[in-house]
Amino acid sequence: VQLQASGGGPVQAGGSLRLSCAASERTSRRFVMGWFRQAPGKECEFVAAISLSDGTMDYANSVKGRFTISRDTAKNTVYLQMNSLKPEDTAVYYCAADGTLIRSSWTKSTQYDYWGRGTLVTVSS
Repeated sequence: VQLQASGGGPVQAGGSLRLSCAASERTSRRFVMGWFRQAPGKECEFVAAISLSDGTMDYANSVKGRFTISRDTAKNTVYLQMNSLKPEDTAVYYCAADGTLIRSSWTKSTQYDYWGRGTLVTVSS
């Protein structure tokens, strides 16, 4: 499975962006797809994840209430709607997927087998 993330760019604080992650082939409904981010000099951080089978979602506390993850199974695409952006949201955002994750592993980047290239989000104050 190849993943292609897009939608990043510069935005002012308080603004919005929507990231997309398209899979190269139809992913099994058992897949979980997640978003992670990495800011300069920091470790990779979990942002959000969604189950393709039932739409169950999980979010990092730092983005709850501001970011929304969603899926379009017909298009093999997952979205991350980011609202009320803050300068601390500046990072390279990566999408990831895996077909064997249990819920407790969704937040762990090392558990995902498939990764897309990142897309840079820059939030200016």
